[in-house]
Amino acid sequence: MDLFHALNTSATGLSAERLRMDVISSNIANANTTRTEKGGAYRRRVAVLAPQNAPSFQQVLQNSLRKQAPYSGVRVAEVVEDSSPLKRVYDPTHPDAGPDGYVDYPNVDIMKEMVELITASRSYEANATVLNSTKSMFLKTLEIGRL
Repeated sequence: MDLFHALNTSATGLSAERLRMDVISSNIANANTTRTEKGGAYRRRVAVLAPQNAPSFQQVLQNSLRKQAPYSGVRVAEVVEDSSPLKRVYDPTHPDAGPDGYVDYPNVDIMKEMVELITASRSYEANATVLNSTKSMFLKTLEIGRL
């Protein structure tokens, strides 16, 4: 039934966006962390989203002929570190300063993270709205069946 497909798709979107917000929150929390367990400054992390069960081109064509949805949701493929350069600040009194007096700070831009957080939050809200609408359609379908 297509309504179950809509529920599943929305649920995977909710899960992926929640994890994305967790990663963004971690970035904001570590915006000034100059020392990690691995050594060196914290590096910004990014959640990479991918389709769940990505079909081949042939499967997409067959599904469209059968009028079936091509994808069944989204998933977090991986969480990767951002490779952009770290911020270097001259502060010879800092405990993590190198021999040249520079300290490497994380490559986290708070403004960028806030924009990403708002985007993820809006996507989460959209998925929740679709989930509630689908639930409402289920209830209306049951009411029609009672008559």
